[in-house]
This record gives sequence, structure tokens and C-alpha cells, in this order.
Amino acid sequence: MSLGFKNSIFSGQFNTVQLGRFRPRSQKHRISSVEPVQTSVFSGYIVPRNIKSKIDSLGEVKLNKDFILRSKAVLTVDKEVDIEGNEGVSRERSDYDVIVIGSGIVGLVAATQLAVKGAKVLVLEKYVIPGGSSGYYERDGYTFDVGSSVMFGFSDKGNLNMITRALAAVGCEMEVIPDPTTVHFHLPNNLSVKVPKEYSDFISELTAKFPHEKEGILKFYSECWKIFNALNSLELKSLEEPIYLLGQFFQKPLECLTLAYYLPQNAGDIARKYINDPELLSFIDAECFIVSTVNALQTPMINAGMVLCDRHFGGINYPVGGVGGIAKSLSKGLIDQGSEILYRANATNIILEHGKAVGVRLSDGREFFAKTIISNATRWDTFGKLLKGETLPKEEENFQKVYVKAPSFLSIHMGVKAEVLPPDTDCHHFVLEDDWARLEEPYGSIFLSIPTVLDSSLAPEGRHILHIFTTSSIEDWEGLSTEDYEAKKKVVAYEIISRLEKKLFPGLRSSITFMEVGSPKTHRRYLARDKGTYGPMPRSTPKGLLGMPFNTTAVDGLYCVGDSCFPGQGVIAVAFSGVMCAHRVAADIGIEKRSPVMDAALLRLLGWLRTLA
Repeated sequence: MSLGFKNSIFSGQFNTVQLGRFRPRSQKHRISSVEPVQTSVFSGYIVPRNIKSKIDSLGEVKLNKDFILRSKAVLTVDKEVDIEGNEGVSRERSDYDVIVIGSGIVGLVAATQLAVKGAKVLVLEKYVIPGGSSGYYERDGYTFDVGSSVMFGFSDKGNLNMITRALAAVGCEMEVIPDPTTVHFHLPNNLSVKVPKEYSDFISELTAKFPHEKEGILKFYSECWKIFNALNSLELKSLEEPIYLLGQFFQKPLECLTLAYYLPQNAGDIARKYINDPELLSFIDAECFIVSTVNALQTPMINAGMVLCDRHFGGINYPVGGVGGIAKSLSKGLIDQGSEILYRANATNIILEHGKAVGVRLSDGREFFAKTIISNATRWDTFGKLLKGETLPKEEENFQKVYVKAPSFLSIHMGVKAEVLPPDTDCHHFVLEDDWARLEEPYGSIFLSIPTVLDSSLAPEGRHILHIFTTSSIEDWEGLSTEDYEAKKKVVAYEIISRLEKKLFPGLRSSITFMEVGSPKTHRRYLARDKGTYGPMPRSTPKGLLGMPFNTTAVDGLYCVGDSCFPGQGVIAVAFSGVMCAHRVAADIGIEKRSPVMDAALLRLLGWLRTLA
């Protein structure tokens, strides 16, 4: 489920680790007055000259007397954080095998996978806590997930439970709460579809809505299961490592051929082989929009198969205490393995020597060096900012011809009185009330998570958390004065809340006790993602995953991980990207088997295949 929604208003206390041979200087930092990382939508929304009067008119709404609205969030740290740094700028070489830029989930997965293999890893994190869009923040007794609360890959079985396996690799285990319903769809023509954990229950629910399409429904989802079962039977490592690939092919030839068959295909084309009903096809579009934020015709079938089946195989499992605990646990595991993580370390440049990536320069002038560099930034940020001034490699030009930056999100975090929610309320909702054509439009679809339905400890007694997000582009938020920008966030947020109040929860607005709103600009600022984008989006109908680049790059010693690498967006996909990258890097630095001749041949073949996209 590609709910990679970002919001960033972090708070917490973390101690950094003294690094390598650098001479430390202890500094005390108190951080305050920082904006949230959330987003806003309404593409083409024009701020009227009388916007202030429009905001003032909102005062006519009878809100709870305890209601707190913070359009500008405040980052607070309860105690001073000790930041260890070095005096001045050092060019001293260290014994790091790998530097990872960014401590998002995928960066931490790659780092911990390498650390347990014996590599010395340094993770550089811009903020004071790990996690990025999978982080958390605390406010007025609430613990908010920065991004998605829908956790795939977090079960206790199979090979696609990437998060569980990554935690286990560093000796960590987290208590989880199973979610009985993956998502509740509220769609045009009053179509209401729940997706329960049990696959048979889901099929019964869907075929009851579309009895004339029962055969087509079974055939489409059966093809999804073919993909999932093939993936789930394999030991998942780097597809750029030929020794592994050959071993898997000889052990599981049918499964490998199955995946090769589906690699260039999209979910919408396969759905249309079996299904004719336009409304059911629109439902499949909505299913895929959650996976990839594009319709089914643009969603790679492999991505659809992974997510649409894992929700029934392993299910959705929410970590007790919030999603932020995953990154905290992985960070602890990384340090326990003898590797390091440095917070408040804003990477601004990747250092090249003779065309090879050898280090990273921070905004304060410090430089760190390693055998290899892994960038958890998007490919646009990696090659457009961290390597600014360097010639864009041909393969990156090709990537940008096939994919564009997807828009960002409006994100609203709210605390509400518990009584506004019916007792049987589901945790996750997808709302598109009136017109299927608005599915991919800004403001069109609304994602809603209520994690306190599963874990009440995240909010004060008698309260619930609502996390609302909907797509938006950064262009809609530029060129505004500070006053108009803050006012617009409030206007847009109230429009979205009104829709939810009308569709799901009467009295929602008057039950609000706390609210924070953000825009794509805050995503860009705090998550360091160009234009606040949440990942790549195909310019036109893609050939499945054929055009998606892997982890290696044209720059020697530089690797990329995350949603702009194969296999794309979603928790399982990005975690898989981290595992693949760690395996390829481990081979390249000599702690896994490798064959240079076979490596070169395979990379040429993969590069040629991408040109077919």
C-alpha cells in the first residue's frame, strides 16, 4: 500500500554516537519553532484576496472549547540533546565500509543488513530522530505517525515479511496488533467495500457487490496470488547479483519464470482480460491507487500482487506504541552491531574522486569517507542536488524520461473526542464520494488512518487520533505570503474535514481538540524530497517494472535505495530495495561472493532491458 505520506514535526531525545577517529566536541542544542511536514492539496486552488475574512468566518463553527489548532507546528525536545561533532572540518579517512545518507526505513534496512554481515556502517540523519516518513512526533499527549499507519511486511511468516526479518536480523522484536480490516472503501454510488484479513471473506464481500463478475474477480486475484506465491517462495536478495540469480533459478525455475512473465505487465491490463463491469474496474483502480497512487493501467502487476495478497497472507499488523518504534528499534540494532548513526547531519554533497563516490560532505563542512555510499534520497535529489554540477548519467536521463515526480500530500493530524466515532469504526478508510474521475485528482481521494482504534495508548484517555491525507502538488503552495500560506492550510483542511463529517462522522468538526496541518513545502523541507514528492510516477503507461532502475548507478561506488528504485513504492517494496542493495554492496566490498565478469554481463543486460521500457 503506497501510503507513503509524510509529515514532519518531530520530538524526542536521542543521543548520537561518537564517530570513528573524529575528535568530538560536545554541544548543547535546543530546537524550537519548526514547521510540520504535512501537505495540502487542491491543485489550482486560488487564494482569494479576502482569505483572512474567510478564515475568520470559520470562527462561526462551534468548536470544542478545548480545541487547539496549530497551523505552524513547534518542534520541541523535552531535554537538551547532546550532539557529538568534530572541531572544524576533517579530511581524515576512516575505516567505514559504507555510508548511508538518510535513516528512513529503507536506509536503516540496508544499513542493518550490512552491519550484521560485518560491514562498518555510518548512517547520516538530518534530524534528531530516525525514520523519515516512518517516524513519529509527540504533542499534547498524542503520539502521531508521521506517515502511513498501514504496515505491510510485518507478519511472522513467509519471505515477504521484510520489516520483521530486518528487525530479527539485529536481534529486535516488536509487539504488534493485528488489524482485522486492511481498508474500508467508501466510493461513488454508495459503494462500500471492506477488505478483511481473510481472503475468502474479501472475495465473498466483493462478489456479493458484483455477482455477475464472480468468475472475473476470482481470475484476476488468482493472478495476483501467482505473483505473491512466487515471490514468497524465493530467498529475496539482489537481482543485480548473478550468482544469487542463477542459484535461485536452478532451485525455483517455475517461480523465476513466473516473475519474468509478469515483470513488464500492468494490473489494469490483466484486470481487463477478465472483468467488464466499469464500476468494478474502477474499484480495481482504487485498489491500485492505494498501492501506487496511480490507476491500475499504470500500476505494475508485481507491485499489485505483492500488496493485494500480503494483506491476506500476513495481514496488516500495527506496532504497539506507533510506527516510529520500527526506526528506533532498527537504529538500536545498528548500534548494537558496532555501526554508527549521526543525527543533525545534513548531507549536502557526495564527494567524488576520479569519478568514484568516496565520501559525504555535511552542511557544517564536516566530511566522512567510506568505500561505498548509499543514498536513501530520491534519484532526483541524489543526482540533482547531492551530485549537483556533475553530468547526469545516461541511465538517469532515461529514468527521468519514463518517470516524473509524483505530487505530494496535504496531511492533517487531529485529536478528537472518542465519542464522535462509532464503536465498530475501522482503522483505515479510503474515501471518494461522488465521481470516479476524481480518483487521481488533487483533493479527489482521501486516505484516513485512525491508529488509536488498534492502540489506544497513542492518545489521551477519551480521545482518538485521525491522520488524514490527500494528494497535492507543491506548485499550489508557492508564491504565497506567510499569512496567506497559513490561512490556505486552514481553509483546505476544513474542506477535507467537512467531507469526512458528511460521509463518515457527523459532528467531527466540533469534536476536534487538536489539529496540525502541513503542505508539500514542509515535506520538501524536512524530508529533503524534491518538491515534496513521495516517489516516481510513470509519464505514460509503463511496461510494468521494466523501466525501474535497481540499486547500482553509473557512478562507481554509489548506490540508491528507496521508492525511486526497483520495485517502487510501498513498505514491502522499499524494504525489499534495502535488502537488495545491502546484498549487492556486500558483494562489491568483498563480504559476499561475486563474479566480476558475470556482474558486468548482467548489468549490461539489465541496462538493455530498461531501454525497452
